Amino acid sequence: MFDQILALVKEHFGANPAVADAIPAGQQDAVHNEIATHITNSLTTQPAAAPGGGFGGILSKLEDSFASGGPVVSAIEGSLFSSLTSKFGLPPSVTGAISGALPGLLQKFASNANAPK
Repeated sequence: MFDQILALVKEHFGANPAVADAIPAGQQDAVHNEIATHITNSLTTQPAAAPGGGFGGILSKLEDSFASGGPVVSAIEGSLFSSLTSKFGLPPSVTGAISGALPGLLQKFASNANAPK
């Protein structure tokens, strides 16, 4: 799951000029890895919402979070931005750009994970 999330992070944020231009040169890979790590950790530590739990439960909880205003998204953002600020010294303008793009990334991940293979 981490590799899939990392690939989506790189694709999504790389295609978003507000984010891509805000991350200092030379820190892109480290920042992308940090974002993917936080998303993966947050998703795997959320109690599964679907009967039987598992990955389907995680995706269900993530989709419900978008519909209800985002407790899962908020949890990811809170720990992620604290980490990005402390580890990389990113200013609020950069973490704000990442924050604005994060819900779209998570929706893309949920859609891709639910798509028939």
